[in-house]
Amino acid sequence: MPIDPFSLVSPPLFTTADIRTIDRQWADCHPAISLMERAGATAAELAGTLSNESGGPVLVLAGPGNNGGDALVAARLLTAQGFRVTVVSRADPARLPPDAARAWVAWRENGGTILTDIPPSQRYSLVIDGLFGVGLQRDIGGEDARWIAQANALNCPKLALDVPSGLDADSGRVCGCILRADHTLTFIGLKPGLLTADGPDYAGELHLDALGIDPATPPPTPGIALTQPESRHRLPARARNSHKGLFGHVGIIGGGSGMVGACLIAGRAALRQGAGSVTLGTLDERIVVDYCEPRLMFAAPETLPDARLDGLAIGPGLGQVPRARALLEAALAAPCPLVLDADALNLLASNPELASQAARRSRPTLLTPHPGEAARLLGSSCADIQADRIGAARRLSAQYRAHVALKGVGTVIVHPDGRYAINTSGGPWLAQAGSGDRLTGMLVALLGQGMAAIDALEAAAWLHGSTLQGS
Repeated sequence: MPIDPFSLVSPPLFTTADIRTIDRQWADCHPAISLMERAGATAAELAGTLSNESGGPVLVLAGPGNNGGDALVAARLLTAQGFRVTVVSRADPARLPPDAARAWVAWRENGGTILTDIPPSQRYSLVIDGLFGVGLQRDIGGEDARWIAQANALNCPKLALDVPSGLDADSGRVCGCILRADHTLTFIGLKPGLLTADGPDYAGELHLDALGIDPATPPPTPGIALTQPESRHRLPARARNSHKGLFGHVGIIGGGSGMVGACLIAGRAALRQGAGSVTLGTLDERIVVDYCEPRLMFAAPETLPDARLDGLAIGPGLGQVPRARALLEAALAAPCPLVLDADALNLLASNPELASQAARRSRPTLLTPHPGEAARLLGSSCADIQADRIGAARRLSAQYRAHVALKGVGTVIVHPDGRYAINTSGGPWLAQAGSGDRLTGMLVALLGQGMAAIDALEAAAWLHGSTLQGS
């Protein structure tokens, strides 16, 4: 049986190119062992547990590629187990890839029939989606789109093989239309598109089967799924003989008129994340104490870039007035790790000199944009960012020589050395004002306590999602 991929620690992410390389290498080294037979067997086993008790047949939608071959193997094995199976396909058997062609022949030789359309007014116990897998290169339309719409309307569970048909496996973009799966059985390894953009809304519950491939066999990949913290994401245990000076003094600049709450939220989050002391530099100078968290200190924001800080963040509620621009210029010269969020990012986007200064920093720089801010930084549109979230985060990281967390479903975290992670914690409860400010505070607190930038950004993103569910 497949496993829950979220039970693994930092499982690798495989692009379509990676999967093709693995398939080719396996075929070269193990010509007598078919990965398609293994995939179909796992699919049939899982399908048997998912089909409802309506008594209806299992509807198998088989496409023109290897994904359709996996579905045909599953159909053959389900039939052998006593399930009634209806296979629908318009694939030309003469144009199928070799393994899929063999699966087609085996299905027919075992007495299976293939329909060219979904029978109307039929009730099914399960739909197996084998129309399009990781190799989809176009938007789905025509009869394929109609089949997907019909399948989505059926009142039974849907099991997608590898990825839901219509999902770009690398980016999570919807290609025209998409099957809404209740379960997705993905093979060999996780695909990035299952975890970010539209992927999580359409993939349903994820199941993973490596198909017996040794974990050391696949090619190295720069991406991981951030499923749970590694040891590097945890601060060392504190000695009993400790004092606040051991755990960092961090500063947060922001809080312009009418937006002080953003700075307060960030400061409170920094304290809760263990920073030894936190000083806020609010542009609204009427605020001198936080009565809900009186441990927070306040100072003129201009003093913080030159203070002896262990970490500095700028942006929450900052605004874009001339004073804010001057503060950002000073912060970019601070000799400590620097977190840029919110209006600090908007100021970078509109000031080439500041952007150039940010890219020249010698100490770690961390950017935490949402898609709109990322679009402004890259001179693009929000739609373009969402269509390729990993690519956008990589461009930002390269442009600013920075660690980047592109927020949103499946927050994409990219580091200057090319490594990246997709965070799997969090959810729609984070879509509210102040959520990003909280992340900024948590992040600067971890930096202030000495955690490396690459680890702090991943840890903060994961903790932000996992500790705030439903709050």
